Amino acid sequence: MFRFDRQRARCRTAALLASAMLAACAVPQSVLPPSMRKPAPPTQVTANLPPPPRNGAPPAAATSAAGAASTPAAVASPVRSPSSVVVTPLPTPSVPPAIAARFPEPAVSFATPAFDAGRTAFTTNAELGAVLRRIERGNTLGEHATDVNVLSLGVSQLGDPIEAIAFTRPPPSPAVAHRPTVVLIAGQHGDEPAGTEALIVVMQELASGRLANILERLDVVVLPRANPDGAAAFTRNAADGTDVNRDHLLLNSPEARAIAKLMVDVAPIVVLDLHEYPVTPAFTAKFGGVQRFDALIQYATVANLPAFVTKAAEEWFRVPLIAGLRGAGMSVDWYSTMSTDPSDRTLTMGSVGPQVGRNTSGLRNAVSLLVETRGGGMGRVDLKRRVNTHVTAVANVLTSAARHADDLVKLRQFVERDTIAQACRGDVVLEAAPTPSEYTTQVLDPTTGDVRRLTVSWQSALQLRALKTKPRPCGYWLAESESEAVRRLRLLGIDVQRLDELGELRGESYRLVAREPLGPDAAASSPGAATRLKVQTLPTLLDVPIGSYYVSLEQPLANLAVAVLDPESPAGFAANGVITDVEHEARILSRPEIRATAIP
Repeated sequence: MFRFDRQRARCRTAALLASAMLAACAVPQSVLPPSMRKPAPPTQVTANLPPPPRNGAPPAAATSAAGAASTPAAVASPVRSPSSVVVTPLPTPSVPPAIAARFPEPAVSFATPAFDAGRTAFTTNAELGAVLRRIERGNTLGEHATDVNVLSLGVSQLGDPIEAIAFTRPPPSPAVAHRPTVVLIAGQHGDEPAGTEALIVVMQELASGRLANILERLDVVVLPRANPDGAAAFTRNAADGTDVNRDHLLLNSPEARAIAKLMVDVAPIVVLDLHEYPVTPAFTAKFGGVQRFDALIQYATVANLPAFVTKAAEEWFRVPLIAGLRGAGMSVDWYSTMSTDPSDRTLTMGSVGPQVGRNTSGLRNAVSLLVETRGGGMGRVDLKRRVNTHVTAVANVLTSAARHADDLVKLRQFVERDTIAQACRGDVVLEAAPTPSEYTTQVLDPTTGDVRRLTVSWQSALQLRALKTKPRPCGYWLAESESEAVRRLRLLGIDVQRLDELGELRGESYRLVAREPLGPDAAASSPGAATRLKVQTLPTLLDVPIGSYYVSLEQPLANLAVAVLDPESPAGFAANGVITDVEHEARILSRPEIRATAIP
């Protein structure tokens, strides 16, 4: 299995990042998995920088920011041809002058299709594909040059390609095959366009060579639009209604499978997911103020996440990110959402469900970060400021990742060893919820634009309440009939073995007692899940047949395996019908001594 190596030497990049911002490139063909390789293009070597993305416009300008931030699987059959038309977004709201004054347009320019003169929409899927290939073709090959490749990850439900672009440089020494990888994702929700526009800018800067020092320390892979169909229709979800950002465990959609493929292939050490949060009259009606913040941020908050991953996310990334955004004149707070109940004045931090992209990446032992700009439902209002906020955040995160590249490698190695060692020991949380508390945030007066303090009921994802805990097993057994579950486990990158001989395993079998709808608390924690299984566990000495499966928890993705395989996980395979019968699986409480073959 292809993986970027995670070793890298220390970097001095803050000053460089303060002067420019980014574009798209790729990975050496020789190290790509066969499924990602493309036919060799005609020989074309040029000493020039890639041409600018649109109409000969220069690369995006950038302004310096205090502390380092710079401004400026299987796929569904297509049912239509890929989108290439410009889609006009929904009508945009009017913004009172006092509120607009809080969000002045930055003095930068961006050369993405959405910023063409007179443009009323955003970059289309066809235009984005052209940008990716222009950046790839413009790559200058050479001993010290950045290598750039477009990676094919899959096809959307309506036929558009899902593509990433990877930037690498030659390894620093024969002993180090590759650098640790950072993955940047945008466009999981099709009506949140600023992240995609920002990543086009980022790709331009990466391709230009102005961030060469970053790439001396890191490989960077950019997935600028994960949901092409949603973007073409300017709707949140994929074509079949799936919320892609809630589908990272079940992998029902080709869009989620494409992201999983990328995560398995490149094993990122840092993941940054770009979104936009909604600015709505409902919030003003409930809280008496307008949303105040340019950006809301959060890292992975999910049960069984290694504590040192959280510590690294807070100290190495969130703290400098806040400083960088504020230094660039942007307001920032924790990410939160509100209930649809008009009488409920509670704000809830981002979900603690393992199926949300931010949390799934955390269970892959990556530092996983979310940045949401103020833009949902706003169309093109404040678009340049929103894009600039994302660009600034990306620059800051890349700087932090480069600065801590060696530390991140050591962290990953420690966490993987520790996760493997925990098999058969201690407890594992099967379901968790945030902790009720209070929090003081800020809003804008809708008439004057003045900043007001607001104290609210707050569901904190920083302290989780365990709703269901059990002793951690050594692994899980699956019947031979559960081949679909095995297929999805392998898509997630979880190791599975097929048993080659008859044997006995000591463990606990399951018996279904009831299927219960999730209450509001659990539903909020596990978005997309519908039911909770109530099961009875029975001690058993299991006679396992040849051809059945074993999933050991002595593997780095053990905590991800628990989230999908335990029947009492509301986000898991059994609760959502992927595993057809709870009697077809069992918790194994001792290490098997049976010959088995790894499933490729």
